[in-house]
Amino acid sequence: MAKKKDTLIEEAEKIKADLDKLKKKKKELDSTKKAEAKPAKKTAKKAEAKPAKKTAKKAEAKPAKKAEAKPPKPKKLTKKELEEAKRIEELTLEEELEEQLSDEEIENFQIEKVDMERLTNKVCDILSEKESAGMFQGELWKKLKLTNQIGSRLALKLERMGTITREKLLENNRWTYKLILKKTPISTQSIENAPCLVCPVEQKCSLEGEISPTNCQFIEDWVIAELKKPVKAK
Repeated sequence: MAKKKDTLIEEAEKIKADLDKLKKKKKELDSTKKAEAKPAKKTAKKAEAKPAKKTAKKAEAKPAKKAEAKPPKPKKLTKKELEEAKRIEELTLEEELEEQLSDEEIENFQIEKVDMERLTNKVCDILSEKESAGMFQGELWKKLKLTNQIGSRLALKLERMGTITREKLLENNRWTYKLILKKTPISTQSIENAPCLVCPVEQKCSLEGEISPTNCQFIEDWVIAELKKPVKAK
């Protein structure tokens, strides 16, 4: 009996020792779990919360600042600058040419292969029909088949010659000129073929002489020839 009792005691002590070992191992495992869990939790919180918060703030704040930025105010022009801007806006082609060309260049203007005297007479013929009402220069250049550039230079030349006057007007929201005939230029075209200029008996010609302008056969033939010429369309 005593031997059996000792055996039981030994087994009980062994079981107790095993239990102590298990408890100790459990404690070690619990300590390890806590050590692994806590840092991971903090890291996760930092990664999820703080950077996300900063990014959100930056994304919300910066564009808002840009949107609120006001454009710079336009520079206020002085009275002199406003007047100059208005003058440039209302400049006509003729006024631009007047600023670019000298008086000599305007007065000596020639169109290549064109009889300027004949062209001037055409302009005068057309404007004389309009009398004091005048004519818009665009219509005149179209009738004469001239470009605006050439027509404008011609108008400046005729004005310098005292042949026409130019009246600046606003037509269809555009500044232009009305041309009015001032005086008809003297032309020698009507007497170019007059026989008196090359008359072979000029020295014998007088109002009371045998040869006289009143009974001159040369003048009679010349007048009849001029009347037979076809009238040119204006």
